[in-house]
This record gives sequence, C-alpha cells and structure tokens, in this order.
Amino acid sequence: MTLEDDVIRLMDYEAIRQLVANYAVAIDSRDLDRLVNLFVEDVAVGKSNTGRAALKEYFRQGLAPLGSSILSLTTHVIDFDDATQASGEVYCTGEIERDGHYLRQAILYRDRYAKTEEGWKFIDRDHLLWYSAPEATNPRDLPPANWPRGHVGRGTLPEAFESFRRFQAENPQN
Repeated sequence: MTLEDDVIRLMDYEAIRQLVANYAVAIDSRDLDRLVNLFVEDVAVGKSNTGRAALKEYFRQGLAPLGSSILSLTTHVIDFDDATQASGEVYCTGEIERDGHYLRQAILYRDRYAKTEEGWKFIDRDHLLWYSAPEATNPRDLPPANWPRGHVGRGTLPEAFESFRRFQAENPQN
C-alpha cells in the first residue's frame, strides 16, 4: 500500500467510527431522519421490507415504548473486506428507560458497512445482548439537579433535544 492508500484507510476508519457515534446520538435524541440516513438506501428491514422509510417505521415502533436512553460506545473493531466494504463489532453499554424502570444493558453490535457516494453507511446492524438488568433507582424520578449548583438529581436531557420532544409528542405511549 502507498502512503496515499494508508491515509485513505485511516480516513475510512474514522468515517466508520463517526457513523457508529452518530447512530448512538440519533437514537438517544430520537432523530429518526438522521438515524435512517446512516443506512444504505436499500437497507433490508425484517424479512420482506426494504428502504429507509420502512426502517424509520421500524425504529419508531421500537423506540416509542422507551423513555430516555443513553448509549455509550467502547470497543470498536473494524475489518475491511476491500475499499468499499467492511464489517465491525462495537461494544456498547446502554441505559434504557422502559415501563417505569431504568435498565442497564451490555450490547454487542455486529455491523456491515458500505462506502457509498454519500460516505460510509450501515448495510445492516445486528443487536446482540449480553444482559439487561434493572437499576435500583430510576434517575428520571429524581428531583432536578439544577447543575452546576446541585450534583445529584435529574438533568435537562433528553428533553433538551428538540427531536426527542417532537418524537415524544408524536408517540405518546410513554
């Protein structure tokens, strides 16, 4: 490989890392337009659907029962098949609010990526769960922390995300 090839490969690694980080932010902020645009246009959704519109509805249904979520990414291994295809494994810890409980999860995402004219995109993403366990305290039930004056209590997120507020208004199952 030439120096130019090495630089391109490093840029590809970083673009894929940013793709994965954008997924977490889009999930937590409930920005479904941002989220589905991280995937290839003809993404497979379930056994018989394809496309970003079908994916958006899939995520809407999956996220509607949840309150807040916080996805924190850790280990990320990327393997290139060639200049336009790669696969990856991403470790993630999640804090998920559901049915009045706050859950801590350990997740492994197994990904396939494609380099498109729009940049690197997910071809698919397999969500594997090590565990999901309830936390003793639901932090969303705490009184406001009023940070920086107070350090214990509820903060202003996720409601500070305009996309989260809009999603909650459109999906009042919570």
